[in-house]
Amino acid sequence: MSIEQPATRPANPRFSSGPCAKPPTFDLTKLADAALGRSHRAAVGKHKLKAAIEGTREVLGIPADYKIGIVPASDTGAVEMALWSLLGERKVEMLAWESFGSGWVTDVVKQLKIDAEVKTADYGQLVDLASVDFANDVVFTWNGTTSGVRVPNGDWIADDRQGLTICDATSAAFAMDLPWDKLDVTTFSWQKVLGGEAAHGMLILSPRAVERLESYTPAWPLPKIFRLTKGGKLIDGIFTGATINTPSMLAVEDYLFALDWARSVGGLQGLIARANANTGAVHAFCDQNDWIANLAEDAATQSNTSVCLKFTDTRIQDGATFAKAVAKRLEAENIALDIGAYRDAPAGLRIWCGGTVETSDIEAMLPWLAWAFEAEIAAQTKAA
Repeated sequence: MSIEQPATRPANPRFSSGPCAKPPTFDLTKLADAALGRSHRAAVGKHKLKAAIEGTREVLGIPADYKIGIVPASDTGAVEMALWSLLGERKVEMLAWESFGSGWVTDVVKQLKIDAEVKTADYGQLVDLASVDFANDVVFTWNGTTSGVRVPNGDWIADDRQGLTICDATSAAFAMDLPWDKLDVTTFSWQKVLGGEAAHGMLILSPRAVERLESYTPAWPLPKIFRLTKGGKLIDGIFTGATINTPSMLAVEDYLFALDWARSVGGLQGLIARANANTGAVHAFCDQNDWIANLAEDAATQSNTSVCLKFTDTRIQDGATFAKAVAKRLEAENIALDIGAYRDAPAGLRIWCGGTVETSDIEAMLPWLAWAFEAEIAAQTKAA
């Protein structure tokens, strides 16, 4: 007997964790004012790049004395610039509980060969934050995009720290309330929470980070694309829109549109409320169905953007094969696209719940998830 499909479908099936869904009001005509075929150093280009920087400051509530730069190579480029330019002055603590945090460990320990204490936790768990020594530089992800585990707040970060905090906030910025006084270096990419286009990253520096840059020179050579200082002084132009290399003015226009949309839904608090509503719908679904659960074990650390789920039904014989089959069924029906778990993560699903996703689409998708689960269980039983 075939299992009956739900009657309602999501209006937008895009639940990818990156690049993420565009804002609901997006269409290509919104980018008609892009400065295409113009130098980014011309007045029009400088104006738009500066607007992107100051719009970021406004929506995220970044202090006036923090520097904000647009940098190449997405969040990865921004993090690498920070690691290569700032680390080495003192011991480092690396905190990792998912794939990208583990990648930064590899860079610091194996590439830069810095004296580092590495603290890791399994997927679904968080490292012991109380054990962190802030006499050291500390590198961590605010939200583990591939594990769905986030730090609950910034209370664990010392106010009187001697080292710097370097935070990869790429799936947290615009969805979580970041405590800027606790963060010395913060990075994110346009393609995450606001659904911008890929390739560009943001690098945000506190006065303490700027002081480190101007007083410390790393022992290793820095390629041009990583250089933030010249003659012992910060290259201030990077933080006013004079980018290191040529940016895409089409992507800049797209980001400016996304910032305007963010303002229209209530700014940061409106974006957080939208993400929380989306996540709440998924959590309620998990509570109602004993065959699926949040990968993050502690409710206080569960992400409100990259919600990672695991199947818990004992009838499932091969977790990875089962999860891929469920995701494939949903994609074939154009119900949910790109929701398989990250390749390095435990078998399961990952549903993006950031503010550009409509709660009505989450609510329409979830009955289909139940349908796909039951259909795959039936197929597995029949095959056996």
